[in-house]
Amino acid sequence: MQMKTIYTSFEEAVKNIQDGSTIMVGGFGLVGIPENLILALVNSRVKHLTVISNNCGVDDWGLGLLLKNKQIDKMIGSYVGENKEFERQVLAGELEVELTPQGTLAERIRAGGAGIPAFYTPAGVGTPIAEAGEIRVFNDKEYLLQTALKADFSLIRAAVGDDAGNLVYNKTARNFNPMMAAAGKVTIAEVEQLVETGSIDPDHVHTPGIYVQAMIEGKQEKRIERLTVRQEI
Repeated sequence: MQMKTIYTSFEEAVKNIQDGSTIMVGGFGLVGIPENLILALVNSRVKHLTVISNNCGVDDWGLGLLLKNKQIDKMIGSYVGENKEFERQVLAGELEVELTPQGTLAERIRAGGAGIPAFYTPAGVGTPIAEAGEIRVFNDKEYLLQTALKADFSLIRAAVGDDAGNLVYNKTARNFNPMMAAAGKVTIAEVEQLVETGSIDPDHVHTPGIYVQAMIEGKQEKRIERLTVRQEI
């Protein structure tokens, strides 16, 4: 099996991401985000990015850092979240946003990875999302045409990866990461633990190595977007 490029520097891992690139970034809220790769992008000062992700982090972490630096021109996602700077840039006309129903966003990414150019879905019919779209009727029900999404680079995060690129995600970090791994021309995986090929049970592999071009091992802070605790009685 072909071994993947293994980086030891996060800055080196993102060096080929140029101005104007389209990138997919895994995660849901702050869960499962490739936080060190994002930080490296912030430091690289690359700009005019189109970012495809469920949401745009928070004001001081994750994709919110790229947003704060004005490195993102367009955001394709499903959720604004807790990010006040995101809201400010949208209302000020500084950021182009394409909001998509979450399930539709996931399917658009999955379709991109599967080589399916477009599909029909009932989600969004009868809303402003459908005003400029193509509607067809199947079995007496209206469906909206949605096109697939692909990216120049996919930045994803996994718990364990081997040097052949096979990945295992931890619980809810298995959100948008697997489908984004398949939909990027170049997929770079940030893993918490890098092991030798053969160390992962084949039945436990979530993303096969064929979808991954490069890997890097790193420790994550794993911040919590909003901490909620039970009040003592």
